[in-house]
Amino acid sequence: MALSIGIVGLPNVGKSTLFNSLTKQNILAANYPFATIEPNQGIVPVPDERLQKLADIVHPGRIVPATVEFVDIAGLVKGASQGEGLGNQFLANIRECDAICEVVRYFEDPDIVRSDCCTNPESDFDIIRTELVLADLATVEKALPRLEKDAKRDKELSAKYETVKRVATWMNEGNPARSMEMDDEERTHLYDLHLMTMKPIMVLANVDEDQVTADLPEIGGIKPLPLCAKIESELAELDEEDAAMYLADLGLKESGLSRLAKAAYNLLGLQSFFTAGEMEVKAWTIHIGDTAPQAAGVIHSDFERGFIRAETIAYDDYVELGGEAGAKAAGKLRVEGKDYVVQDGDVMHFRFNV
Repeated sequence: MALSIGIVGLPNVGKSTLFNSLTKQNILAANYPFATIEPNQGIVPVPDERLQKLADIVHPGRIVPATVEFVDIAGLVKGASQGEGLGNQFLANIRECDAICEVVRYFEDPDIVRSDCCTNPESDFDIIRTELVLADLATVEKALPRLEKDAKRDKELSAKYETVKRVATWMNEGNPARSMEMDDEERTHLYDLHLMTMKPIMVLANVDEDQVTADLPEIGGIKPLPLCAKIESELAELDEEDAAMYLADLGLKESGLSRLAKAAYNLLGLQSFFTAGEMEVKAWTIHIGDTAPQAAGVIHSDFERGFIRAETIAYDDYVELGGEAGAKAAGKLRVEGKDYVVQDGDVMHFRFNV
């Protein structure tokens, strides 16, 4: 499964600079509002040092990391739902993302223009939250007349109509949809509306270089992840060895991309398992709690449909014992059935029959 993250924020908070750094692309990042007009998309490998350790054992033809797709859209401004700035039409490009990352300006730079209405990170966050709620409210209000007609024709659809009507009332009070109390069935009723305020959200604090390790207070109940777009931009220009030295000089153990990917995995309840062979060592993304057949299905639907068993070795055992042969000799290769819940880092080989 591919992970996708929509990047939102006010103008001049560093969204495009960050996007360039993460994706190693070269889109326009300028000191004026709305430098980004068309949405930008980039697919980035998820850093995972375990892949190289597995590769050192099996010597594969290639290493294939998990990936994350970033989508960067034009900056929002206060009143975007009423057409201010470039409006909010660009939000359609992130409606199907798995999560939303709001970039908030913490850095100080008098040479970079700041929106008149925004004086601190809290006001930045509140404006974006309000504009996302208003955009979702417009989506819901547009859908309600159709859902009401459907409910009159089919009583089974009346529950969906009532859920959507209730969430419209909730958002009219300025609340994001995800904060409304609802059960799993009600969440299903809202799924095809692709409401942005139903999605998990992370706050990325674009900080000065001396704040990268800062413990920042929560904003809107969310703990911000500090990241310096300037540092990430410089890292993007370096090779792997020089980048490691640069991070060490800064007293950092990993890049912002690595920390962002881990935060996204935690937010969405994701983890990785591995396949390792002569052709490739590959990371696969699954949900925490997925069973062996579900993990097999990420590779190919036939693997899940015809699942027989999963030959499984814990990552630490695989590395410590020098691979599959050593693990098997030590009794660490397990044969797991359809009820096995996959653990993070499991090295797996699936048996199936279709």
